[in-house]
Amino acid sequence: MSEITELLSVSRDPAWAPWAVQYFFLIGLSYGSFVLSLPGIAFGVERWRGFGRAALIGALVCGIVAPVALLSDLHQPGRFAEFYVRPAPSSWMAWGAFFIPAYVGALILYGLAALAPDFAAAATSGGPLAPLRRLIGGPARPGLVRALGLVTLAAAFTVALYTGVEVMVVRARPLWNTALLPWQFAATALAGSIGLTLILARTVFDAGSGEDRLGNRLLLVALALVAALGAAWFALATLSPNGAEGRAFAQVAGSPVWRVSAMWLAAAVAVPTAIALVKPVGSGWATGLLALNAAWMFRWTIFVGGQELPKTGAGLYRHPLALGPDGLLGIVGTAGLWLAVLIALATLLNRSGAVEGRRSSTVVEGA
Repeated sequence: MSEITELLSVSRDPAWAPWAVQYFFLIGLSYGSFVLSLPGIAFGVERWRGFGRAALIGALVCGIVAPVALLSDLHQPGRFAEFYVRPAPSSWMAWGAFFIPAYVGALILYGLAALAPDFAAAATSGGPLAPLRRLIGGPARPGLVRALGLVTLAAAFTVALYTGVEVMVVRARPLWNTALLPWQFAATALAGSIGLTLILARTVFDAGSGEDRLGNRLLLVALALVAALGAAWFALATLSPNGAEGRAFAQVAGSPVWRVSAMWLAAAVAVPTAIALVKPVGSGWATGLLALNAAWMFRWTIFVGGQELPKTGAGLYRHPLALGPDGLLGIVGTAGLWLAVLIALATLLNRSGAVEGRRSSTVVEGA
C-alpha cells in the first residue's frame, strides 16, 4: 500500500514591509549623493562645485529621513535598542545599528562644515532665522571639510556594504542570495543619486546647462554599470542553473508579472540612457526622474517581489500594496517628511547657493 504525503504551504505577510524599501532607497540615495559631493565640496574641483552642492543637499535630506523609515519598519524604537543591549557580532543587521549612526553623524558634521559659509552669508539678510544661521554659520575651512569628507566616506562604505550583504546572506531566497546583489544595490543607488542631484540642482540651486551635462555624463556611466551587472546576473543564471542565480531564474521565468517587471527595469535603464545621449543638456528633469524610478523599482522588485516567491511550495504569493501606514500611506508620509526636511534646509540656506550654481555653469560652458 502506497503512502501519500501532502505538503501544505501557508501564505504569510511579508517580513519586510514597504518601509524597508523606503529605507534602502533613501540610504542608497544618501551615500551615493555624498560621494558625488566630494569632488566639488571636499576637493575643490571648480566644475563640480554647483553639482556637488546639490548632491550634498540630497545626501543630507535622505540621510536624515532614511533612519525614520527604518525605525518605522521595526514598528518601535525598542527593537533598534536591542542591538545595543544584546550585541550580535555575527549579524550584519546588528552591525547596521552602529554603521548607520556613525554615517549619519559624520555626514551632518561634514554638511555643517561645508555649508557654514552659506549659512553665514544667509544670516546677513536678517529675519527670524538670522540667529540660527549665525550659530551654525562660519568661515570656510577647506581642511576641516576635507578631513570630515574622508571620515564620512569610510562610514558611507560600511553602510553600502552592510545594506547589500544583510540581504545577500539570506540563503532561503535565491533571488537575494547572490554575490552580485551588494554591487547592484550600490550601482542603482549611484544612478538614483545622480538623478536626484540633477533635480535638486534645478530646483534648489537654479543651476544651468553645466550641471545637466555633467550629471547626464555621470548617469550614462552609472546606467552602463547597472546594465552590465544585470547581464552578468543573467549569464550566471543561464550558465549555472544550480547556483543561486539559476534557481532564482527558474522561480520567476514562467511568471507574467515578473516578465513585466523585467521589461520595466530594462526600460528604466534604456530610456534615460537614450535621452542622456541624444539631449545631454536640458533633459535633467526627465533623466533625473527616470533614474530615481530605476533605483526605486529595483528595490521594490527585490524586496516585495522577492518575498512573493515562496521558500517552499510552488507558485507565487500575492502581496498587494496596503493603503494604511504599512503601505501607501507610509510611502506618502515618508515623501512628505523628505519634502519638509528639504524645505527647511533650503530655507536656512536662503537659496544662496543658486548664485554659485549659475557661476559654476558659466565656468563649464566657457571651458
